[in-house]
Amino acid sequence: MAHANTVLINALRRTANKLSSGTSYQWGHMGSCNCGNLAQELTLLSKAEIHEFAMAGRGDWREQVEEFCPASGLPMDLLIAEMLKNGLTTTDLQHLEKLSDRKILAGIPSEIRSKMKYNSREDVILYLSTWANLLEDELLEAAPSLESLLKWEEPIPIPEDILL
Repeated sequence: MAHANTVLINALRRTANKLSSGTSYQWGHMGSCNCGNLAQELTLLSKAEIHEFAMAGRGDWREQVEEFCPASGLPMDLLIAEMLKNGLTTTDLQHLEKLSDRKILAGIPSEIRSKMKYNSREDVILYLSTWANLLEDELLEAAPSLESLLKWEEPIPIPEDILL
């Protein structure tokens, strides 16, 4: 599962919001599909640029991710590497394209989850939002509370030369 961080959480939320607002969505287009829309947020590339990079590569997102090689120099591999720098894993990208991560799906009520389609704008929005919430919860659980940061178990000694 992705490494929880604010950059990724915000990108997931922006992607969901843009899809809710009617941004281009076409599951069969490498730049405006599930991964393509998130890639736009994480890389600041346009859907046309992402699609062009993908067409120079090897197949759909799943195939491109399976054959990902950060040393290849191929534009799509560089794009995927940039997405990975923001906390994603290649498995996350494969799951995103099919809306198939069990941990994310567990956060969606079963009556909705059972009817979800990987190429439905509304289902992608729900998946992205649920994922962002899950990562945010993980981030908050991992962060020490302010109270614990301010509470000292024993005093910190001050060196005598500082007091002089």
